Amino acid sequence: MKTKLTDLSVGAFLKKIVDEQKRMDAFAISESMKKITKSEARMWGPSIVGFGDSSYKLATGKEIQWLKVGFSPRKSNFSLYIPSGFSKYAELLGKLGKHKTSKACLYINKLEDVDFSVLKEMIKHSLTCFAK
Repeated sequence: MKTKLTDLSVGAFLKKIVDEQKRMDAFAISESMKKITKSEARMWGPSIVGFGDSSYKLATGKEIQWLKVGFSPRKSNFSLYIPSGFSKYAELLGKLGKHKTSKACLYINKLEDVDFSVLKEMIKHSLTCFAK
């Protein structure tokens, strides 16, 4: 994995977001993830804000450290990292609002495009895969 935990400041990173609405959304997502995970925000690489960490075994058998949940305020949208994937979230995704998904990322343009309470519910449910 190229992306690793760093000592960079989450607050400084978020304050550098030029677009005011995106910056406010980023702080709201960060605060919600902090409350849900009961973990402090930490920077993973130069642009991912992560909460909690866990060991993952790759298909190659190699074990890596990675965040439990996190996000990155990309220029075009927010990438929310939900490593548990989305196969069990069909009902919640149907209620979420405007979004796209990949294997473990949820893409939203801005918080006003989605139902924030549904998003928080998805984040909560995603943590259950770590409760082993």
